Amino acid sequence: MQLTMKEYLTSRKQLIDEILEQYIGSLTIPQNLKESMMYSVEAGGKRLRPILLMASFESYSEDVAITLSSAAALEMIHTYSLIHDDLPAMDDDDFRRGQPTNHKAFDEATAILAGDALLTYSFELIAKDSKLSPIQKAKLIMLLAEASGPKGMVAGQILDMQAEDKSISLTEMEQVHTLKTGELLRFAVIAGAYLGGATEEQMTHLKTFAYYLGLIFQVQDDILDITGDEEKLGKRVGSDEVNLKSTYPKLLGLDGAVEKKEWYVTKAKEALERADIAGSLLMDLTLFFSQRDH
Repeated sequence: MQLTMKEYLTSRKQLIDEILEQYIGSLTIPQNLKESMMYSVEAGGKRLRPILLMASFESYSEDVAITLSSAAALEMIHTYSLIHDDLPAMDDDDFRRGQPTNHKAFDEATAILAGDALLTYSFELIAKDSKLSPIQKAKLIMLLAEASGPKGMVAGQILDMQAEDKSISLTEMEQVHTLKTGELLRFAVIAGAYLGGATEEQMTHLKTFAYYLGLIFQVQDDILDITGDEEKLGKRVGSDEVNLKSTYPKLLGLDGAVEKKEWYVTKAKEALERADIAGSLLMDLTLFFSQRDH
């Protein structure tokens, strides 16, 4: 029996929650460091990135056990980035997903070190996974380092900070979001397809798909910052305006942002068709990303 999208998301989230708890819970490390790491990992994340990785894999193969270390590593890097994003030197947020941010629940030094620990531990997980071949480990570590490092997410974060209180073009804003948000999503799509056995031609089209999916995710984030429900979002609405962020609604207006999002969805669907997986879970996830309310 085929699962509904809601059932699929729920089952995969439960699986990811369990492996994250196992990986971090098994560490013999200072207790306050472990508590700080677990605090943010367990803070109610939707696990969309690791779920996307699994869905990409399942477009070409079946047994997701081989994806678990990569999926957990991806979520740990995402979580580390949120911990650091919330720090006073960055976005200076007091709440994340409806509860105090890590540096408020613990302290700044512990939050920084918890983020550092999640980042570095993520690569250890992949390197030690007995289900992966040496070639697969090297490929995945390289892809993840590229996506999260100075050419990827970190570059996007600093460009985003530099763009605050400035007028930037749509092209410049797309570059920021492609790096800051899109690179980890691209890793999810490409890593899953790679482990699932996708061809080089299919991977080329999936890279295009991932590019547009990252933009879909961000434009919907920007829209929700204006129209969203604070209780569902777990953070204050309007924070982008307070932090002088460049957003799609600010540049295009709310209606223009919605229209641009729909154009991105069309382009993402076209890429999936070229990758011969138009009927896969990735298509359903594209619609979910574009219509999510938190």
